[in-house]
Amino acid sequence: MRPKPFVARLAALGALTAALAAPATAPAAAQDGDAPAWAEELGRAVANQRHAFDTSQRLTREVLMRQTLGDIAHIERIRLTGPALGADYTNDWIEEAGAGAFVRENPLVFWAYVFVPKEAAASAKKLPLLLYPHGGVHSNFRIDGGHIMRELLAQGYVIAAPEYRGSTGYGRGFYESIDYGGKEIADTKATRDFVVENYSIVDADRVGIMGHSHGGLHTLMNLFEYPDAYKVGFADVPVSDLIARMGYKTDGYRALYSANYHIGKTAYAATEEYKRRSPAWNAHKLETPLLVYTNTNDEDVNVLEVEHLIKALKAADKKFEYKVFEDIPGGHKHARMDHKTAREARLRAYKFLADRLDPPKPLTSLKALEKAGYLFHGR
Repeated sequence: MRPKPFVARLAALGALTAALAAPATAPAAAQDGDAPAWAEELGRAVANQRHAFDTSQRLTREVLMRQTLGDIAHIERIRLTGPALGADYTNDWIEEAGAGAFVRENPLVFWAYVFVPKEAAASAKKLPLLLYPHGGVHSNFRIDGGHIMRELLAQGYVIAAPEYRGSTGYGRGFYESIDYGGKEIADTKATRDFVVENYSIVDADRVGIMGHSHGGLHTLMNLFEYPDAYKVGFADVPVSDLIARMGYKTDGYRALYSANYHIGKTAYAATEEYKRRSPAWNAHKLETPLLVYTNTNDEDVNVLEVEHLIKALKAADKKFEYKVFEDIPGGHKHARMDHKTAREARLRAYKFLADRLDPPKPLTSLKALEKAGYLFHGR
């Protein structure tokens, strides 16, 4: 019986790997580094399968989101546009789509989630808006345990979470449309503008932004680039200095940024470009009240990045608040954890936001926070 093509190709790939491991007997094509056409095809198929998995994972998370928050929030998924990819965008997926010029020139279509607290919406009074860009170089919005979203919704915030370019779960083309620290920042601003213009319940003069990790970079860069759009920002363990980051991360991580659809060059080859996309190198632009958190045992965003941001803000004589936490359990996720120190950290951040955004029911104590975010704490 003839083996199925995929099985045959896997077997051949194993044979090719063995041949490459024995250079004395390897065929000339393998020595020259030429891969057979079927191997390239298999590689593309595996990559596409990854994006299919990301889509199913995102849909599963959306179901969880609606189950976790549906009792207290109206949840909508909206479709809007951000800046066009631009004529200089040359990745091959556009050519494969057969509509290169249109894809490059038309505004980029993306999605966002909007959460409207049911209790606060019932009063028909204007509500403050919080932009909440997700973290992760390539990721999507997720609620994890849901306690943070419940804490925010209980205060009466409308929350907008953009699935900006490069987010996962929307296919290869969208994944590779990423413009790290560039047009993806404009996507978050476009989400802010869309919700302000289309949701009459939102008060355009009470808009804030908060984010964790890469979402913290979005927070900072939005404040720097669009100072009139936001009243306040909270950046939790934000990616702050891409040049330093490339120095302490792995070769595999650096390769992600050097991909042709990403920044396209190394930090060594494009230092000014990496600086342009780094909050610490744009700190002089701050005009908005800002709170920054970092943690000394952060395993993802090393504290040195955020320390550079803090020093840059101080050097520019900017008014802001910050807290350097000392080895708090949870590392990168310390303020998102469920232990008491994390809850205290969130309460401080909520008070900072509430002072500028005046939500209907601000959280003023740990007991109130626990009642809002958890089923049994503080009952």
